[in-house]
Amino acid sequence: MNKSKPYLVGVTGGSGSGKTFILKKLVREFNREDICLISQDNYYVPRDMQPKDENGKSNFDTPQSIDLDAYVNDISTLMDGRKVIRKEYTYNNPDVVPAMLEFNPAPIIIVEGIFIFYYSRLSDLLDLKIFIDAKDHIKLKRRIIRDKEERGYNLDDVLYRYEKHVIPTYEKYIEPFRHEADLIIPNNSHFDKALEVLIAFLKTRVTDRKYTQIN
Repeated sequence: MNKSKPYLVGVTGGSGSGKTFILKKLVREFNREDICLISQDNYYVPRDMQPKDENGKSNFDTPQSIDLDAYVNDISTLMDGRKVIRKEYTYNNPDVVPAMLEFNPAPIIIVEGIFIFYYSRLSDLLDLKIFIDAKDHIKLKRRIIRDKEERGYNLDDVLYRYEKHVIPTYEKYIEPFRHEADLIIPNNSHFDKALEVLIAFLKTRVTDRKYTQIN
């Protein structure tokens, strides 16, 4: 049986653009053995190592916030056909018990995160680049809801981080790479048609890889 390289899809966009929601819907359309989603969100360095802003607040929205070596190494491991085990990153939220996450090699590997186009070591691995776009006020609303539910931040903290961390990061490290995307999906009110096209395309990649292995 021939071993063929998995197809790597990179998905990025500003915080609150809806990357996670879209990708959950995408993954549900595939058999578990055909797709693997590995997110940058589980590769933050420990909180005490996070860069601090001028007011001493941890800034998770910088390239230095991510353990790039570990992320690239685990993606390479999956590409080599080996399983990856990693502890879930919970942002020190006391209400969340971290799980042990298992990532299995698959024909399609989804690489998701806000810095994946900025990091050339990641960007160069990608076969398809997707940018999820949304209007600023929609992204802020989603961020408020997410950070309250998942990270335990109050409203003042969310608004502070959005102004001081999220917006500058988007302008410097995310939006400038928008032009490198092969596909831009607007996610202001709906994205179903774009998602249908993407799912159909990726299913052809799965079929092609299985055919190559058989022959």
